[in-house]
Amino acid sequence: MQYRRFGRTELAMPVFSCGGMRYQYSWKDTPEREIPADNQNNLAATIHRSLEVGINHIETARGYGTSEVQLGKILPQLPREELIVQTKVPPKANPAEFQETFEQCLRYLNLDYVDLLGIHGINTYELLAETVRPGGCLDCVRQWQAQGKVRFVGFSTHGPTDVILKAIATDQFDYLNLHWYYINQANWPAIEAARQHDMGVFIISPSDKGGKLYQAPQKLVDLCHPLSPMVFNDLFCLSHPQVHTLSLGAAKPSDFDEHMQTLPLLEKADQVLAPILERLHQAEIEALGEDWVKTWHVNLPSYDQTPGNVNIPVILWLRNLAIAYDMVDYARMRYNLLGKASHWFPGQKADRVRELDLRDCLAASPHADKIPELLVEADQMLGGEAVQRLSRS
Repeated sequence: MQYRRFGRTELAMPVFSCGGMRYQYSWKDTPEREIPADNQNNLAATIHRSLEVGINHIETARGYGTSEVQLGKILPQLPREELIVQTKVPPKANPAEFQETFEQCLRYLNLDYVDLLGIHGINTYELLAETVRPGGCLDCVRQWQAQGKVRFVGFSTHGPTDVILKAIATDQFDYLNLHWYYINQANWPAIEAARQHDMGVFIISPSDKGGKLYQAPQKLVDLCHPLSPMVFNDLFCLSHPQVHTLSLGAAKPSDFDEHMQTLPLLEKADQVLAPILERLHQAEIEALGEDWVKTWHVNLPSYDQTPGNVNIPVILWLRNLAIAYDMVDYARMRYNLLGKASHWFPGQKADRVRELDLRDCLAASPHADKIPELLVEADQMLGGEAVQRLSRS
């Protein structure tokens, strides 16, 4: 395993982390006696395998159902000083509720402290304000730090880049969890800002939210050859030293194996990546046209500036992926979250776009004339049965 300094925390962070949202028994809290022994045994085997390959960062959240209580059966059996344990708690308007939730985390994990506590889901300006205001969530965390219950504090986010930058600018956080990978590089300014503030940078779900790369379409497989799409994406992310660790949402012990193929490539990442990046870029141009590839995103309105709250940037992005790389399954999965995932994936689908007048909000776009029809096309391609976020299913 390779390790990177995790910003101002000075922790030696493995470049892969063991994310805790795939191996748990249920997304809902369940009495411990109802958790099947085979599931618990699989979780224990997954944690042991994680440590065998050098991944000592175990990451979970209060919102991950039985993950914490199941980890609480195995973590106390391991050398505590060799672990980096992270959990996450959503911000609450009522600090007492926030405190109660964190205390529950410690009880479930069966630990006296966590190394990293993330404020889970700073996705809007309102949630950021709720967190940093005097008497708010961060004041609670400072008390826990003084009591030795929390070493470092960070935040996780699925929000827009401007919200992330505002949170970073408070200089109140030691690290952040965010989305950034080959197919979605919009948050790069936030990663650069985090580096300037000496914050640790943890990439959320690069293999799942980064494209369902464990079930990649054949076109993407061919374009990434001789690497698998998953190893390509790992290498792409880790070729940037500003990125410190990638979350691997392992469901079973063998799920680490393919990712380990990335490690010997890190020293020659630029050389290995160059031809693959060129093929991916050319495939995008061939499928979509060079002008569109360069300018499709220019001056698009955010969903809250659009009639019907249609999330035009996200819909066009998903359409691009479906057409350029045959990533239809991934695009359909994400598209059908619109309207169902609140601030975690905001905005609406384009199923009613013909009823809306988008001329004003698209006036500054170089593709204003054709975008309405492209939205209709995207809805026809990707629409289907609505899905919910994993934590709600």
